[in-house]
Amino acid sequence: MSRALPKYNKRRVGLAGGAAAVALTGAVIAGTALAGESSDGGGADVRTLAGPGTISCPDVASQLPAVPASAQAEVTRNLALLDQQIAEANKRLVDTVGQGGPNFVQNAILGPLEDKRIATVNRIATAIGRTAERPAGLDSLASCSLDAQGGPAAPGQEETGGAGTAAPPADDAGGDTGAGGGDAGAGQGGDATGAGTISCPDVASQLPAVPASAQAEVTRNLALLDQQIAEANKRLVDTVGQGGPNFVQNAILGPLEDKRIATVNRIATAIGRTAERPAGLDSLAACTLTK
Repeated sequence: MSRALPKYNKRRVGLAGGAAAVALTGAVIAGTALAGESSDGGGADVRTLAGPGTISCPDVASQLPAVPASAQAEVTRNLALLDQQIAEANKRLVDTVGQGGPNFVQNAILGPLEDKRIATVNRIATAIGRTAERPAGLDSLASCSLDAQGGPAAPGQEETGGAGTAAPPADDAGGDTGAGGGDAGAGQGGDATGAGTISCPDVASQLPAVPASAQAEVTRNLALLDQQIAEANKRLVDTVGQGGPNFVQNAILGPLEDKRIATVNRIATAIGRTAERPAGLDSLAACTLTK
């Protein structure tokens, strides 16, 4: 009997040590979920043990040309912002497990993240373009994907999986097929369901004279602003009764503001190529819900 006890104690110590190691590993991995893109330029691959999966985004820093010294600080700041955006999206992924319908992750997390990244990479391209050739195609690095290998997707959440990004739902395509120009502002596409309508500041009336060379691009993006409002109003109707008290802000108004920021930045950039770039258009991006 006395000889059996040491073996038993060793086994207990081994099990306790193994459990401690697993707990420590879990803490390290969970902490990594807030780290954003890897600093070694290998692309973002953030991990979490919360179950909903993790978000992976293309690495932007490794795709940039030589950055002029005059643009270095602004480029570095926006690269850090890309990291922060991924960390925030991963946190939201964990915090909203089980919320929303089948397209919740795309509409409330991946879509808004892509819009934020488009605006950020456009700022990077603009900063470089002031004193060197403006890098083209950075928008193609904005789309991110949900890697569900970190754990099973929560019920009701869209699982895009793998490296590819699933196509957005039809009402979130963000194409240029919307009704023509003007960003009519006051809530479009309202309905009689009691969901209310979304109202946005008018952008067209706040623009300076648009150079002829920028007219087509500006008109196209003004039409896109109209389409974004119409899509947000449709989503408002389609999701009546879903989510908690902050659902409309988090899943509709917030993503709409991000899309509008990206769009008005494209308008400002188009004008700024041959005339003075209009400032302060970002202040027109936020919209409100009118009951």
